[in-house]
Amino acid sequence: MNREKWNLVKAFLIELVVYAALVTVYFFLVLHFLGDLLLQLFREERKVYAFTALVLIIAQGFALEILTRTILGLVRGKGKKE
Repeated sequence: MNREKWNLVKAFLIELVVYAALVTVYFFLVLHFLGDLLLQLFREERKVYAFTALVLIIAQGFALEILTRTILGLVRGKGKKE
């Protein structure tokens, strides 16, 4: 495997691990801090619950993308310095 392909595989694996860790942390934080509120919304106001869930999903996507780009930028930056 040439160097360029190895760098792509390495970046993918790092991104996969970072995403898995961040999604797990995000899930437990939302469950802990917003679990009761989301359950109450689900039971009483389904439309508000649906909108809130979509906003949380979109916010998670943006946050994960920004964090992953930052982490990969740091990893790639270190690789170039060595």
